[in-house]
Amino acid sequence: MSAPDGSPVGAERSIGQLFASATTEMSALVHDEIALAKAQLKQDVKRGATSGGAFMAAGAVLVFSLPMLNFALAYAIRTWSDWNLAICFVLSFAANVLVAGLLALIGVVFAKKAKKGKGPQKVAASMKETAGVLQNAKPHPRSDTKVLEERVRDTKAIEAVARSSS
Repeated sequence: MSAPDGSPVGAERSIGQLFASATTEMSALVHDEIALAKAQLKQDVKRGATSGGAFMAAGAVLVFSLPMLNFALAYAIRTWSDWNLAICFVLSFAANVLVAGLLALIGVVFAKKAKKGKGPQKVAASMKETAGVLQNAKPHPRSDTKVLEERVRDTKAIEAVARSSS
């Protein structure tokens, strides 16, 4: 098993390697957060498009169905009852308005959902929080430099033995 930079897990890594690894991981985190923001924005746009489509469908139903549906429904009501033909036309128009109102209500519901969508704002807040944590991060203080020097000597000795045996 190895670390992202290719060094064995558990092996001592230099500060440069640790910094490079941290930079790589931070870059990956930022890229992932940007991808998340794009996905959430895409979802909000999709909801807005659905809302607009429902409003357009409501308008199309109202405009294109009125003449045909009004005549058909009015004559059907006239056939089932002996009411005046004018009252039958008013009832058929009311039925068309009811269908258009239902479609408009669906459009309003989707418009409210699209307006409530705060995907990019959530991601931006998360990125600010991550940046704040990283700005406040301080390196671990090393009080004993002798231990570090011994580790460096041990590492160099291990490398020398490895080179001589290969």
